[in-house]
Amino acid sequence: MVVRVLLVLALLATLCGCGQASTPSEHPDKKGPHEAAGQPGKGPTGAAQKHAGASRRGAPDRGSASTGGAPTVAEERGRPNIILILTDDLDAQPGSISRMPNLQRYLVDRGTTFDNAFVTDALCCPSRATILRGQYPHNHRVLTNHPPLGGEERFTELGLEDSTGATWLHSEGYSTVMLGKYLNGFVPPVPPGWDLWYGRGSVPVGTYETDYFSSTAAYLIRTKRIERKPFFMWLGTAAPHRNVDPPPRYAEAFPNVKAPRPPSFNEEDVSDKPRWLRQKPPLSESDIDRIDEQYRIRLQTTLAVDDLIGNLVEALRKSGELDNTYIFFTSDNGFVKGEHRRPQGKWSAYEEAMRVPLIVRGPGVAEGSTVHEMVLNNDFAPTFATLGGASVPTFVDGRSFVPLLMGSSPPPSDWRTAFLEEGRASKTGRPAFKAVRTTDHLWVEYADGERELYDLEDDPYELESKDGTAPEALKRNLAGRLDELRDCSKEGCRDAEGF
Repeated sequence: MVVRVLLVLALLATLCGCGQASTPSEHPDKKGPHEAAGQPGKGPTGAAQKHAGASRRGAPDRGSASTGGAPTVAEERGRPNIILILTDDLDAQPGSISRMPNLQRYLVDRGTTFDNAFVTDALCCPSRATILRGQYPHNHRVLTNHPPLGGEERFTELGLEDSTGATWLHSEGYSTVMLGKYLNGFVPPVPPGWDLWYGRGSVPVGTYETDYFSSTAAYLIRTKRIERKPFFMWLGTAAPHRNVDPPPRYAEAFPNVKAPRPPSFNEEDVSDKPRWLRQKPPLSESDIDRIDEQYRIRLQTTLAVDDLIGNLVEALRKSGELDNTYIFFTSDNGFVKGEHRRPQGKWSAYEEAMRVPLIVRGPGVAEGSTVHEMVLNNDFAPTFATLGGASVPTFVDGRSFVPLLMGSSPPPSDWRTAFLEEGRASKTGRPAFKAVRTTDHLWVEYADGERELYDLEDDPYELESKDGTAPEALKRNLAGRLDELRDCSKEGCRDAEGF
């Protein structure tokens, strides 16, 4: 009878709180250097997932593959903690992240910046599914943000939650914690592989969301409420996504800042562009004013994310865990702010959409360094596995970039020279496309037959497509590389990328 009552109580806790632990019981330490952030209420009790490591459907993928080419960090140093700070729609332009002082002080100056980091489908849910699974979207088949072809519902229906970076690390004894945004449209129960779950539905009314997850993460680390060590933490912020308001303390910040004006901003001549862009009129003054206003709001919301970084680093330092923790800071995709006459958006093969910030600090990572090799969101899951000493399933398309992290080692000479970018048709009128992005060219093939070709060394802002004037040999080469990548899987993707 007692067991039955406990099971009922656990089920009610999961349904009412999205599987989250209850809120904290003591105030966290003073927040980051900007200002004190919101504080959680009562302390977490360690909510168990509804199925306690079991799957909602399907069976785990079996087998493992070598996707790194180096001994695991766990074998060489002992197992580290791993934290992923995943922002939403944060662009990679320096003007955005350079205004985050904690990011600069604690991550950029004390870690390595990857200045050629990309996502392989510049849309929230497909990108997040890739981060969890290490697969191109055409392999995990989460293709949009909403059902029937996307969202967390699609991820679950396909049984993908049975084998993710979280389950791999959990099987090796890691405590796993999810805070914030996960996959679009998440509903309970908590997926396999997660010990603690604080979804967006757990935020108390009247509490600023980013501050709540900041305080909760710091509390869990500082009070050692994460029962086992090491731990893996997914910390997903909604900021700076459109419609996220800034916290009141930053609502007046950056009053005179305007969105960047690269040469592609409100592009004057779009005659070389595909039909879906050619039909767009030039941006009006009111359009540009709205872009600038939205940009200021984005910067204001990222100040709260910056507070989060400061709180997290301070909590790690006080708990003695900082020197044994890897912190990854990135975004699920980039963002458009007036480039090529698009007032806002993402989900395209242009640089501003698929390029993301990526900064990593941790044991053995070079400080104040920059890596130029191309790294993808496909690579996160195998990288986390390598750091934690977990096996990587054979279905993974990406490759661990641990060899690029260790500043004492020269970068591998056989790193990727190309990758696939893909996207389904969008409601904006853009046809479905597949593209290959190499170290110096972008070749795009749209479903309606149109093509784009950019020489990224001579034309980094993609102002003039050369699809009509480039040498046929170049076009054949790029089209051939795209054909090798468009339906690739597993080791075949790494071969086609140039590994």
